[in-house]
Amino acid sequence: MQAVQPDQLRNIVITGHAGSGKTILAESLALTMGVINRLGTIDEGNTLSDYSLDEIQRKHSLNTSLINGFWNDCKINIIDTPGLLDFHGDVKSAMRVADTVFITVNTASGVEVGTDTIWEYTKEYYKPTLFILTKLDADRTNFNTTIQGLQDHFGHLVTPIQFPADEGLGHHTLIDVLLMKQLEFNPDKTGGMTISDIPEHHLKRAEELHQQLVETIAETDEALMDRFFEIGTLTEDELRTGIKSALVTRTFFPVFCTSPLHLIGSERLLNVIVNLCPSPIERGPEHAICTIDETKSLIQPNPDGPTIAFIFKTMSEPRVGEISYLRVYSGHIETGHELIDVQTEQLEKLGQVYTILGQKKSPVDKLLAGDIGMVVKLKDAHTNDTLADKGTSCRISPIIFPLPVLATAIIPITQGDEEKISAGLHHLHEEDPSFAIEHDVEFNQTILKTLGETHLDTIITRLQAKFNVKVDIAPIKIPYRETIRVAASAQGKYKKQSGGKGQYGDVWVKLEPLARDTGFEFASEVVGGVVPTRYLPAVEKGLREAITNGILAGYPVIDLKAIAYDGSFHPVDSSEFAFKIAASMAFKNAFEHAKPFLLEPVFALHVYAPEQYTGEIVGDISSKRGKILGMDSDVRLQIIHALIPQSSLTTFHHALTRLTQSRARYSYNFSHYEEAPPDVAQQLIAEHNKP
Repeated sequence: MQAVQPDQLRNIVITGHAGSGKTILAESLALTMGVINRLGTIDEGNTLSDYSLDEIQRKHSLNTSLINGFWNDCKINIIDTPGLLDFHGDVKSAMRVADTVFITVNTASGVEVGTDTIWEYTKEYYKPTLFILTKLDADRTNFNTTIQGLQDHFGHLVTPIQFPADEGLGHHTLIDVLLMKQLEFNPDKTGGMTISDIPEHHLKRAEELHQQLVETIAETDEALMDRFFEIGTLTEDELRTGIKSALVTRTFFPVFCTSPLHLIGSERLLNVIVNLCPSPIERGPEHAICTIDETKSLIQPNPDGPTIAFIFKTMSEPRVGEISYLRVYSGHIETGHELIDVQTEQLEKLGQVYTILGQKKSPVDKLLAGDIGMVVKLKDAHTNDTLADKGTSCRISPIIFPLPVLATAIIPITQGDEEKISAGLHHLHEEDPSFAIEHDVEFNQTILKTLGETHLDTIITRLQAKFNVKVDIAPIKIPYRETIRVAASAQGKYKKQSGGKGQYGDVWVKLEPLARDTGFEFASEVVGGVVPTRYLPAVEKGLREAITNGILAGYPVIDLKAIAYDGSFHPVDSSEFAFKIAASMAFKNAFEHAKPFLLEPVFALHVYAPEQYTGEIVGDISSKRGKILGMDSDVRLQIIHALIPQSSLTTFHHALTRLTQSRARYSYNFSHYEEAPPDVAQQLIAEHNKP
């Protein structure tokens, strides 16, 4: 295939809430472009995009997938993304390399949580954005309510370009207020769009929406505004030019209509992609960072410039190995090309370069700036890495993945599988950087942090399918601590005679409480040589070993000072070992008289939620022994600031998902330790003392 110049490229990412029709929209566009000859379905598991076994089984997109085809001499790269919030890492990585974002909205459901979340991503990446209404041929659809919902959520710049002439079952006709024509489609057939004049009974509404469109576009450009004031309208060409410019500056968000399952609107949408969506040239230069001095720079999409390509997705396929999806931002890539991984400065020699149609890979000689494709079996480069010509120090600004918040411990079902689990998780993390792996040294637990329960379940399933490792999930062990309330002193005396040289150590220790989060301090007030100086390090060592396992429930002891102030020794039998044992005995005796108690870790919690849910969220936090610190506003969201025990975080995640239908998000970080309630302490002590 001939390499495609940047001005003839269009890079589109299709996003939206789960079930809003993204995959079928991609399928319908592929069929209309002629790259497939029949429309696949989710139920049959034969779509271009959802080809992996877990996607077919779950009937949901779980991975980014790519489709490309040609329309009116333009190459269109389409990236289909998952809708489930648990897989929005893929949404952000795909949006990072796209030039235009399509947000699909189910007209039977309206604006949903995924719509809201993706809108925030488009603002973060400053991407041209179009809303695509789907399923207009389904029962109980409501175009007007959906448009009103979009404008209520995202502002008056959301502007319909089309409206359905016949909504609901049997729908096949659109009124297009940019063209000011009626578009009639022959359901289930490609190339069947018929253009005609708008019928009289739709004309008034079409003229009103056309005038609204003209005024909205005129407001985005001073020259167009002058033209509008001069003649009272804009021509179709002026509108098209204004729309393209306004999309790039995010001052206009058009709404188009489709029913992709029956190919209604698909042909018109391809024309929109070619005529209105920006090419890489029109989208403008890409932000990059110069690794030498960390300054920002702009990368122009010039095929004749130095090669700079960005890996936005890494996957592993059976019999193929690791594959890297990338976008070329400058220059070109070709088979055999030697590039440097800017992050690691390692040399990477490219193997065959491909374009992708679902799971089908088509070899190409070259990809130019602006194009998207893949290479296989890179040595060390992974997601977020930039490949560039030698001597080029610019790296593309990285993808910032959603923060994983659901923490779960995993344990091997088969003993000895720990290394296989670690290796498997490492490979899966290269494919999906949106989950995190942590090792809790204190409890020797492997902890996964994911975006949700489905995300966790998918990782565990893939671990078994790809690496033949089975794991169970387990509760995370909470790092409680022990401390004291008052000062107390005690003697520790270790004396042992066994026929030969004996053991003798005798030390008096005073324990004093310290301020919270101070840790442990040791001091000596021994005078007169009653405990020789050479044995004091052994005393400190014995105390430090003693605090690693507390007396109440076996948790480490913190926030106290231990003072060695008296004791005795034997000139022959005393040893460092004896004084170390004596110190631990003194600690135990003193600790029991210092009114010990348990501390629990408390986290600072920040919840971002629509206002209508704040009452229930506050109530749930309070029911979990949380303390509300205050609330702020952030545009359309309320931010609840609270403190919550770590032990309540997992149940809070499930409750928040249920209470808000996943419309809220949250973050947390460790704050401090505070005294555990008596009932919690008693339960922990009882469990520790079980025979």
